[in-house]
Amino acid sequence: MSKHTRTIMITGGAGFIGSHVVRLFVNTYSSYLVVNADALTYAGNLENLKDVEKAANYRFEKADITDAAAIEALFEKYAFDAVIHLAAESHVDRSIIDPLAFVKTNVLGTVNLLNIARRYWANSETKMEGKRFMHVSTDEVYGSLGEEGFFTEETAYDPRSPYSASKASSDHFVMAWYHTYKLPVVMSNCSNNYGSYHFPEKLIPLMINNIVNNKSLPVYGKGENVRDWLFVEDHARAIDVIFHNGRTGEKYNVGGFNEWKNIDLVHLLCKIMDAKLGRPEGTSAKLITYVTDRPGHDMRYAIDASKLNRELGWKPSLQFEEGLEKTVDWYLQNGDWIKHVTSGDYQHYYQEQYAKR
Repeated sequence: MSKHTRTIMITGGAGFIGSHVVRLFVNTYSSYLVVNADALTYAGNLENLKDVEKAANYRFEKADITDAAAIEALFEKYAFDAVIHLAAESHVDRSIIDPLAFVKTNVLGTVNLLNIARRYWANSETKMEGKRFMHVSTDEVYGSLGEEGFFTEETAYDPRSPYSASKASSDHFVMAWYHTYKLPVVMSNCSNNYGSYHFPEKLIPLMINNIVNNKSLPVYGKGENVRDWLFVEDHARAIDVIFHNGRTGEKYNVGGFNEWKNIDLVHLLCKIMDAKLGRPEGTSAKLITYVTDRPGHDMRYAIDASKLNRELGWKPSLQFEEGLEKTVDWYLQNGDWIKHVTSGDYQHYYQEQYAKR
């Protein structure tokens, strides 16, 4: 009999958000066995989890969610009673260049997981009792807002990019498996995250790294696009509480109640970085350049997370300026991590280590 009270598969656990979720679960729930299943694509980096890689209740398995045989083998090996699904292609610009890669991972990969979980759990002694499939999604499925209003759980889907369309599709399949097969699902849709271990093609780490290296700071259009920002550790806590206490078949929006225009955010980062680097104020702002806006660029996202607060008691723990300073400090103190990621060396090193197992 297993010594663990629960065995959880976390897909995409070597990624930005996933690594924070893995760390939280490994450190908080010693009686759980946490299995990180990640394909280790460009955004998957086991360096993100060096602090827990030797924990007794943690395992890593290199696996692609689109590979049915690999996922079925993991279910046979570990007898998962829960899945927290974060694995996804997530960069809008990449989705515009290669949309089929997003369809494969985000849509077919999700359906693959749903199918295998359903079959495995339906054939188990306890059937669906005590099982849970949590799907982690994005606010981008809702489309674009005007100057007023917020996305709620009842907002109609209106995706505008290949990325958001692929995530919207995966959301619909998750809810279809709940209604058709009674799979015990719960879902979250979150706003933009920021924090440590963020792949440096994304806005905040890109700007930090470019400022350090005196490179231009590219801002789309006039920088007037508005995003709601949430500290990644607060998102991990939200996933924790939704996974454990969310109502089956429900979805919960997760947001920071924290809207910023891109250009205002970049100026704030410049100010923080000048202070941290001992440069005269205004030095970094001179690096700002405006570039042609990307196709289908949503103007404004804003999440209403009041359902999550009302039903499950979650709320953000940090004010944005405080979280941003913590984020800047982390990147300035972890230059080796940034060098490994931007050079791609991390992929070669960890692939070699994995091959030796």
